[in-house]
Amino acid sequence: MSSTRKWVSSMLVLSRKKGESVIIDDNIEITVIDVSENGKVKLGINAPKSVSILRKEVKKAVESENREATRKVDMGALKGLKRP
Repeated sequence: MSSTRKWVSSMLVLSRKKGESVIIDDNIEITVIDVSENGKVKLGINAPKSVSILRKEVKKAVESENREATRKVDMGALKGLKRP
């Protein structure tokens, strides 16, 4: 096996080269597709459709938008609604 394995805090850190993969829980495969000269890494992720995959910055933005939307809700107006 050509990977380097090291624990940093509670995060497992692995070294992978272009074309090499990591398997998670027997059904998720992450493959290094390319590493550009500026250090940008392109990953390919093969996972079941039931697994949500988001870039961290997108997930944080969605969570922030959801929190902001709930602050704008008029709870008094909701109390008058009837359930179906």
